[in-house]
Amino acid sequence: MSAKDDFPELPPHLRLLKTLVTVLTGVMILGVIIVVGLLVTRFPTPVTAPEALQLPEGTVAQAVTQGHGWWIVVTEDARVLFFGSDGALRQEVPLDSQ
Repeated sequence: MSAKDDFPELPPHLRLLKTLVTVLTGVMILGVIIVVGLLVTRFPTPVTAPEALQLPEGTVAQAVTQGHGWWIVVTEDARVLFFGSDGALRQEVPLDSQ
């Protein structure tokens, strides 16, 4: 007895279903690889503040934003500090705390 005799030929509709499942499996694997690749390549690199960026004494940063040639720091005591790309404090704006 050969191995072919142990398993009879599948009916046409089951062969089609087997092919569709195999193709779907390949597409799903490819999709997972693409999604993982996009996540790895699209995650932003961590931002590092320049060493010269010195906050005033007793100030605690609540949020930091970086732009082209400037940094903005929002402090816990409701102030906005504008720094240049060299880390020098350019402007300080108090926020209205209502």
